Amino acid sequence: MRASQLQDLIVTMLVRRAGGTQRQWRAVVGPVKLHDIATHAHCNWSLAPSGRADQVAEVERLLDTVRLDHPIVTPG
Repeated sequence: MRASQLQDLIVTMLVRRAGGTQRQWRAVVGPVKLHDIATHAHCNWSLAPSGRADQVAEVERLLDTVRLDHPIVTPG
């Protein structure tokens, strides 16, 4: 999976779970940051969500599941 596809997946899941718009959640989620797989062998990506405390908490809850299903992503 590419980083942009992962971001799209996370945004779609947030809209379904918490409501709101894709635009709103895309702003909260922000870009997917990729890390070198040599130093991050179990999961090579991270997010730095920003927004209201409840929005950030919703993203963090979802990320636990998403990381298990998609631990490694590629650029793009």
